Amino acid sequence: MKPLKQHSSADQTHWLKIGEVAKRTGIGIETLRFYERSGLLSQPARTEGGYRLYDAETLDTLEFIKRAQSLGFTLDEIKLIIAESRAGQSPCAEVREVVRQRLAELDERMAQMQRYRDELAATLNDWDACGEADGHFCGLIEDSHINASKPVPTLLKRRRK
Repeated sequence: MKPLKQHSSADQTHWLKIGEVAKRTGIGIETLRFYERSGLLSQPARTEGGYRLYDAETLDTLEFIKRAQSLGFTLDEIKLIIAESRAGQSPCAEVREVVRQRLAELDERMAQMQRYRDELAATLNDWDACGEADGHFCGLIEDSHINASKPVPTLLKRRRK
């Protein structure tokens, strides 16, 4: 199928329908449509019947998105990186800074988790020495000295722009 746009015979672009892109990339069709709506992907060419047609650049962009996500970048951050790149600017300095901040966050969370682990292990040692403890529900928990607030959140906070 040919897209609505007219291309010269010298144009050797191989067009892929959305299902083929999904199959090749492992990204679902609804996700592809979402990426398109959110501006992560350029608007695809369309056939006369309205079918989306994607080119090889789309596959490259999707591979980049998957890599960036695996490194912990949010879709908003990825969108900014792609936009800067398309505008001819290098986003590399900002990318390094984001990763630098994420490493600092991870280091702090790991330190918090280690402190919590040590406190939990000490509490268990005390409980093992005590055996049973009377209480309304469970005296071991009621008499524990662990901070009653949440120990450590399970997810990193993401930067918002």
